[in-house]
Amino acid sequence: MDPKLDIDNLIDFLSYYLHGKGRALKLCIIALLAEGHLLIEDLPGVGKTTLAIAIARCFGLNFARIQATSDLLPSDITGISIYNKNTGEFEFHPGPIFNNIVLVDEINRTTPKTQSALLEAMGEKQVTIEGKTYKLPQPFFVIATQNPIEIYGTFPLPEAQLDRFIMKISIGYPPRSAEKEILKGGSKREELHNIKPFLSKEEIISIQKQVKEVYISDKITEYILDIVEATRKNKYLYAGLSTRGALAIVNTAKANAYLNKRDFVIPEDIKDLAEYVITHRVIFKEEYEGTKEEIIKSLLENIKTPV
Repeated sequence: MDPKLDIDNLIDFLSYYLHGKGRALKLCIIALLAEGHLLIEDLPGVGKTTLAIAIARCFGLNFARIQATSDLLPSDITGISIYNKNTGEFEFHPGPIFNNIVLVDEINRTTPKTQSALLEAMGEKQVTIEGKTYKLPQPFFVIATQNPIEIYGTFPLPEAQLDRFIMKISIGYPPRSAEKEILKGGSKREELHNIKPFLSKEEIISIQKQVKEVYISDKITEYILDIVEATRKNKYLYAGLSTRGALAIVNTAKANAYLNKRDFVIPEDIKDLAEYVITHRVIFKEEYEGTKEEIIKSLLENIKTPV
C-alpha cells in the first residue's frame, strides 16, 4: 500500500511548534516532495531553523546545520581526506552535506567559492572530492537562508546558484496573536527533537515517486509554455525562464496537486506557486514598476487559463 501524507493534519500538529508558519511549512514540504531545494530570504530570528528541524523530525530524516561565514571553506561543507599514519592511507571524513536535510544558514554571508561547493550537491546529488565521487543520502534536501542583500557583509547568490532552488520564499513575522503565544510560552524548538516521525525515509522516497506520476495534460503543458514564453518577452525582464525553470513549475505543480489529494495538475496548482518558483529565476530590468511578485502576477493574468 502506498504511503499517504495528510498535509492538513501535519500542519495542525506542527502549529503548536511553528506559530503562524503554516504557509511556509506547506511550501517547504512541496519543495521536498518535488525533489528540489528551498531558499528562504528573511531576517534573522523568524523561525527558519525551527522550520527545518520540524521537517526533519516529522519525516524521520537526519539533519545538519551549516552556519555560513566569510571564512567558511568548501571542505567544511563537503568533507576532507585525512592521512591515517597507522594504515598509511588517506581516509575520507564526510562533511555535513552528507545528511538528508541540510540547513545552510545565511548562505549569502559566505564567499562565492564556498557557495559553489553546493552546486554539484544540489544539482547532481553527489560531491566530487579529490577526483572521487560520493553519492549523497536520499532523500536529499537543502534549505538555505539568506539575509536581504542590502545588509552589510553579504555576497549575493549568482543566477546559476539561484536556479538550483526550486522555490524562494519568505517566512515573515508571525501574527500578533502567534507572537503573544511565543512570548508567553517561550521557544518550543527543543521539544521538536522528541516528536515521533509521521513517515520514514523510505516512505518519503515512495511519495516522491508518486508525485512524479501525477498526470499533467497537454493543455496544462501548453499553459506552462505560454508562461515561459511570456517571461522571455516581458518588457520588464532582461531574461526569462530557462528550461530548468519550466521543469520547476511542472514539479512543484505536481507536488501541490498531490497534497491537494489529486492525481492530476490543474492551473491553480501553477498559479498558487508562481511567485515562489518564477521570481528568483528571471532577471528584472531596473526600470520595472511595482514589486517583482506583482509583475509575475500581472504576467499570469494576461495568459489565457485552460479549461
